[in-house]
Amino acid sequence: MAARKRASTATTTATEPKPKSQNPTTTNSNDPSQTPPTAPLKSKTSFILKFSFLLLAPYFYFIFYHYDIDRDLRRSILINAVVSLVGFFVTVKIIPVASRYVLKRNLFGYDINKKGTPGGTLRVPESLGIAVGIVFLVVAILFQYFNFTSDSIWLVEYNAALASICFMTLLGFVDDVLDVPWRVKLLLPSFAALPLLMAYAGHTTIIIPKPLVSYVGLEILDLGWINKLYMGLLAVFCTNSINIHAGFNGLEVGQTVVIASAILIHNIMQIGASTDPEHKQAHAFSIYLAQPLLATSLALLSYNCYPSSVFVGDTYTYFAGMTMAVVGIFGHFSETLLIFFAPQVLNFLLSLPQLAGLVPCPRHRLPRFDPKTRLLTGTNDGTLVNLTLRLLGQMSEKSLCIVLLIFQAIACCLCFALRYFLTGWYK
Repeated sequence: MAARKRASTATTTATEPKPKSQNPTTTNSNDPSQTPPTAPLKSKTSFILKFSFLLLAPYFYFIFYHYDIDRDLRRSILINAVVSLVGFFVTVKIIPVASRYVLKRNLFGYDINKKGTPGGTLRVPESLGIAVGIVFLVVAILFQYFNFTSDSIWLVEYNAALASICFMTLLGFVDDVLDVPWRVKLLLPSFAALPLLMAYAGHTTIIIPKPLVSYVGLEILDLGWINKLYMGLLAVFCTNSINIHAGFNGLEVGQTVVIASAILIHNIMQIGASTDPEHKQAHAFSIYLAQPLLATSLALLSYNCYPSSVFVGDTYTYFAGMTMAVVGIFGHFSETLLIFFAPQVLNFLLSLPQLAGLVPCPRHRLPRFDPKTRLLTGTNDGTLVNLTLRLLGQMSEKSLCIVLLIFQAIACCLCFALRYFLTGWYK
């Protein structure tokens, strides 16, 4: 979901872009005089690089100073980081190229949250998540050359993970092009997760929390096929939760960047504190996918943060959600991942009455935009965005996005605090 009005092949004017809906409109591309101006393609790469250094400072501190990490494992992580950095710069370069192609195919939209202002008449290239997904997959595949051998026990699961991510990226792009109904969208991740579930060879047991052991009578419980069902549902939730907690410049990519950073820090802390080689490899596996995700997402954020030069589309939200589900499943920290997703869980619970059809659900559950003050006002729709505006009052789009991302970061920090205080008592 994005705060845009999509185009198709009909004609319209620059001053009155019609809603995306099921009969979207655009200008006649054969008549340059009627073509609305395009949003200037500006990359905020220098700011994003400075921001990423600040965001990842704890991660690199843990790698180089705090923990005594095995030399070969550290080498693999750093090789992956270098390849991911290359992916960052490739993504920065490829997004302008991809933007020109999607504009030629009339894949552009208008920013709903700027309607009534000059910014609301600009054509914004859409579905640029496809560029990020392609670079991510190339980086992840090339990394195999440096880390995995043909007889590696992790290679099958690694390729299955990439297959699920690739499948989900393709389905996301199909959704952007065909405008799939939301009820169908809920099922798409189920199909994309099949390679992941079929190749999963890890344990299907859970550790019973210590306070409940006396009631259950077991310390470890084997869930069998129920555990795989849970993993499938987790993939569905992560994918759709990113998609519905969206609609503002930088929000979809920003929340992914924050969660991916928390995932990296969690993984390196688990590697440093563990003595079990298999446990370390599981978390390293997670890092090998989370670092390229973070690098390519930061590159996209340089174009998507306010004011956005490109729209990410459902392609990106599906891709990012599936990737984070994969790293949580193969890293064996699905409980922690759900706490990282606390704002998305809250947004889903607020949205449930409308998603279930109990309350009327408009197509765009966005706040009202006042073109005179350029401020957003919360509506009664059940989203975290509207709840934030109702509690804190009117805000600009940029300020609202920053508040929501700070809340995301607080949720991740709370997760680390819970793990610290509950270690030894809960599990």
